[in-house]
Amino acid sequence: MQALPRRLVRGWTDARLSFAASLRDARSSLSSAVGLTIRLGLPLTVLFVAVNTIWGFTWYFNTESWASAFYQKMAELRVDTWRAGMVDGVLSAYGGKIDKLFRVAPPGIDDQDFSFIVIGDPGEGDASQYALIERYLEIGRRDDVKFLIIASDVIYPAGAMADYEKNFHLPFKGFRKPIYAIPGNHDWFDALEGFNANFLEPQAARAALAARADTDLNLTSTGTNRIDRLVDRAQRLRELYGIQNGLQRGPFFEIQTADFALIAIDTGILRTIDDRQRAWLTDALARARGKFTMVIPGHPKYAGGTDTSTGDDAFSALFATLENAGVDVVMAGDTHAFEFYVQYKDVAGGARPIYHFVNGGGGAYLSIGGALGWPDVLPVETWAFYPGPDAVRAKLDTETPAWKQPVWAWIKRFGAWPVSTETLSGIFDFNHAPFYQSFVEVRVERSRKRVVFALQAANGPVRWQDLHASFKGVAGMAPDAPVEFIVNMKAPGG
Repeated sequence: MQALPRRLVRGWTDARLSFAASLRDARSSLSSAVGLTIRLGLPLTVLFVAVNTIWGFTWYFNTESWASAFYQKMAELRVDTWRAGMVDGVLSAYGGKIDKLFRVAPPGIDDQDFSFIVIGDPGEGDASQYALIERYLEIGRRDDVKFLIIASDVIYPAGAMADYEKNFHLPFKGFRKPIYAIPGNHDWFDALEGFNANFLEPQAARAALAARADTDLNLTSTGTNRIDRLVDRAQRLRELYGIQNGLQRGPFFEIQTADFALIAIDTGILRTIDDRQRAWLTDALARARGKFTMVIPGHPKYAGGTDTSTGDDAFSALFATLENAGVDVVMAGDTHAFEFYVQYKDVAGGARPIYHFVNGGGGAYLSIGGALGWPDVLPVETWAFYPGPDAVRAKLDTETPAWKQPVWAWIKRFGAWPVSTETLSGIFDFNHAPFYQSFVEVRVERSRKRVVFALQAANGPVRWQDLHASFKGVAGMAPDAPVEFIVNMKAPGG
């Protein structure tokens, strides 16, 4: 090589390596980041801060998160139209009736005791998600555990196919049972492309992806070639990681046995369902009548000690439908914590309980609004949540760095006014122990005519003494006994 070209190549290489080293140092050192600001200027450094996790990922210092807010506004008013189009596309592809098309049938659940796992909002792809892996893989190895359901927000921040390997396949590698899912609001930000490619059967995925493009008059980059790439990539990841998903035909589904029914509902971004899903839901609830019925919607009715359906006519109507249909248990994610409520529905001869679980602590940053801003007056008398306020305060007192201390002080002094504590939760996304993420193991014990909901955390079962509740444990249970909520199954035809 001539001397001049060699010097040019060497100079370019040295400059690239030097700048890369500077970026690496700035990612982990505040003083290096300040030095970079002086050298590059504030605008470029702000951009650098946004796309790199200098002080750990937070939802306020990441451009992909900023962009996802834009995606949400673009997508939220189209969700019902897209979903209805997807349903029509899948119906056309299969030539079947809607009543059976969206059923899934995990093996080993028809006439014996069985268990399954429900994890809500896992998909950040960081330490807070990975902290639970050991526990759910351990439970998943038991013979009685037959499947797992992800309830909302499989992939943060925007449901992109590019994030599925790190945020889904890697964390669930080693779970050898079927995995089903309903999308959360974040999964809809890419028009559900990543979700459809990964969780729908390949034929259904292709039909749904093409139908969505059709609803947008094909004014999209999603054509036949892109659809093939998405579906083929999902299948390859499935094979490489040994994951059993791609078993659904839509973003909602049902499981029906003789005495137990599970109905999973996609409520999109704005907590709505379209006419196609509403017709399916009506029929699914009719098929479940007389059975123990558990519903998993995309959003909870109760969260943070309030009734979130108040003032939302469509969302209230959805829950009225569930209540009138005799649903026993409602479990939803979306709020990143564990909460429990008992609602009573007036019926002939008295009132029957409906048990509501918020189960969204599966890996995303903790929703601290409930623990630190629990209201004095609630719409129900019986409630509980995890982690409790003392645990959250201790964690934030210990882990909050100096640059975030003013925000933490403002929350402690003024309750985050003029916004809510929950609004500021994303600032405190600390990926260090202790971890308070959680999930629920559901045991359908036909032999004892009951269903058990066991709260699990990173280091094992959550204990009654760790639960903040309107009641003190359960009669006969020690404070260090595992938290298990027990609901009796219906008598046949009941």
